[in-house]
Amino acid sequence: MTGPTDFLVPGSNVKIDGKPDGSLAGLTFVVKDLFDVAGHPTGAGNHDWARTHPVPERHAWAVQTLLDAGATLIGKSITDEISLGILGENAFDGTPLNPKMPDCVPGGSSSGSASAVAQGFCDFAIGTDTGGSVRVPASFCGLYGIRPTHGRLPLDGMLPQAPTSDTTGWFARDAATFARVSEAMLGETISAAMPTRLVIAADAFGFADAKVRDALAPMVQKLKKLVPCAHIEHMAPQGLSVWARTQRTLQPYEAWMTFKDWIERENPRFAFQVARNLAFASLIPATERGWASLMREEARARLAYLIPDDTILCMPTTPCPAPPKGRSLRELDVVRDRITCLTAQGGLTGHPQLNLAGATVDGAPIGLSIIGSRGADALLVSVAAQMENYA
Repeated sequence: MTGPTDFLVPGSNVKIDGKPDGSLAGLTFVVKDLFDVAGHPTGAGNHDWARTHPVPERHAWAVQTLLDAGATLIGKSITDEISLGILGENAFDGTPLNPKMPDCVPGGSSSGSASAVAQGFCDFAIGTDTGGSVRVPASFCGLYGIRPTHGRLPLDGMLPQAPTSDTTGWFARDAATFARVSEAMLGETISAAMPTRLVIAADAFGFADAKVRDALAPMVQKLKKLVPCAHIEHMAPQGLSVWARTQRTLQPYEAWMTFKDWIERENPRFAFQVARNLAFASLIPATERGWASLMREEARARLAYLIPDDTILCMPTTPCPAPPKGRSLRELDVVRDRITCLTAQGGLTGHPQLNLAGATVDGAPIGLSIIGSRGADALLVSVAAQMENYA
């Protein structure tokens, strides 16, 4: 049985009180080990990263913002190595517990943050989302989790991976806490506003497992009652797998460029799958990257058309519940590829996406996502609150 703090970075001991009169006073949080916390190493899930980089002298923007809002930081949480993972298994620091499905992965790369919230260790947690690293663990662990509009929040003090896709996100167990944290992070009041139109992504639902579709059906029906003008559309007319291929071209190459100098200088130790993926990324040719850049423009145009202001789109967050831990690399590659087919739109288009908790498949959590127009982050949080309160 995994220990009660299996989600924390081994050997870390962090506690920083927030301002006593802030809007988040009384709440506790942990932060993914990609964010700088003054006086504590930023480990990035790889022991050679911490060894070869100085201890930060100031907090990351997200950490400072939450401390200023009154929340108390009580830990740094495990991440997949340099955030290059989607399932949450780390060869150096271990796999955080998924308390709803102890034999299954928690989802990554914000695995420790999701696990800490799901286990009740803290009230909320901070993660990052580049290719699905908040959305996937939120789905697998039964949490509210958001990938904000790309470029909306400062990323100062957050270790980058693929800058054209990187975002800071957060988790909570309930919609009320999630809304309080969202107000502090977004700098915007969460009102009772609701969209006027709902788009149901037929291709995304068709791609998901049949049990996932059945489990999410009651949530979709509830959403249709709150937003009665509903339309069924295909999100990705080129194909979900084409959008996934696009993201798997652009994001890994950016990650290689981010870490290239460090890798060549330090020759760090990696788990095989991380080293393999970086090696493959270094070989992606300019012709493939050029095609992917054009396809990204098509994806952005498609979502801008489908999701104008006051419209949201709903889809399964993941095509399946959390898979078992300890699978072979061959098996995991298939799972990762399927997941990317439902997460690629985040990094490609930059639209905000929020995972709604509340559904299960044979006891395993599964999430329904809502996506808004760029900048409509607060609208999504409002929908989450009203979904939870709707009888």
